[in-house]
Order: sequence, then structure tokens, then C-alpha cells
Amino acid sequence: MARDGILLHGPRVTLRDFRADDVDAVHAFASDPVVTQWSTWGPNTLSDTRSFVADAAAEPASPARTGFTLAVLFQDRLVGTAAVWTTSASDRNGELGYTLARGVWGSGLATEAAALLLGHAFGPMGLVRVEATCHPGNAGSVRVLEKNGFTFEGRLREHRLVGGKRRDSLLFAALLSDRELSGPAADKLAAGSPASLA
Repeated sequence: MARDGILLHGPRVTLRDFRADDVDAVHAFASDPVVTQWSTWGPNTLSDTRSFVADAAAEPASPARTGFTLAVLFQDRLVGTAAVWTTSASDRNGELGYTLARGVWGSGLATEAAALLLGHAFGPMGLVRVEATCHPGNAGSVRVLEKNGFTFEGRLREHRLVGGKRRDSLLFAALLSDRELSGPAADKLAAGSPASLA
């Protein structure tokens, strides 16, 4: 991918590259144990958050960028992170994920952010399959994925090591071929369909 910065716009959400001065905004939700309860990371220390933001802000400088870790903005406030990355260039496969601040849960912003990521994955990134995993207890994330056309493909047993313990993950995938048949979720979001919002 090119070195140019990324800016993706939805009806309410904007995704952009991270900047060094985003640390405080990210730490406000990355240090929240409720936000990170289903994650494989966190709650963050300030040092953890600084490291995350520094790594994310460095991505646009990569001459062969295959990962896009982006800030989620709503009403000009940074309220989350969303990422999509290539897992196999030869197979054209990728993965995506997102984390939003507790104060915006249930507002449809995660659904919109995931739609923007998927559009970027199947467009400029040239991927044909995008996977996402989530904790079996994370019903909100399951709804976000289903509303974006992801199909449940199974339970990955003892998939992650978190806090010294193995835990399962649910595996979902979206295919470019399915999207071509049904139309992209991003188009439905742009049309403002209330049914497409989490």
C-alpha cells in the first residue's frame, strides 16, 4: 500500500491514522476493565497505551503497509480503535477488529466502523476473505459482525492464552464473493438504514 495517510468516512464515523497526541484519548478507554473484559489485552497501563499509539502512528511510514490500525472518531472525538490487516498476501486473506469506548456502546458506531474496514479490505487492500474472532460471551461484537455480513464458521477451542489461561474464540468470516451477491454493508450504512446499525 502507499505511504499516504488513511481517512475513511461513514455517515457518522471517521477512521484516520493515529497521531502521537492521541495517547490520552486512547488511554481513557484502553484502561477501562469493562471495555477490555473480552479482549486479549488490557486494561492498559499508560506505558502500554503509549507503546500502542507509537506503533500505530508509525504504520503510514511503512513502504509496504499491510496493516491499518486506525482511530475511530465520532463528532470529532476519538472514541475507539479499529484495525484491518493482511494475514496472507498470497491467499488474499485478512483479519479485522475494533474496540470502542463504553460511552458509545449500543449506538451503531462499531457496526459502521467495521463496515468501513471491510470496504477498505475488499477495495484498496484487495482481500477476498476477512476473518474476525471474538470471545464467546461478547454478544455485542457478534451482532456487529453479523450486521456486516460475517458468517459464523465455528468455535476455536483454547484459541487464545489470556492471563495465563486458555480460552475459546468464535470465528467469523466475510467473503468478497458474498459481498458481491448481497451488496456491501457500507452502502446500506451510507443510505442511513436504521436496521443496519447496532
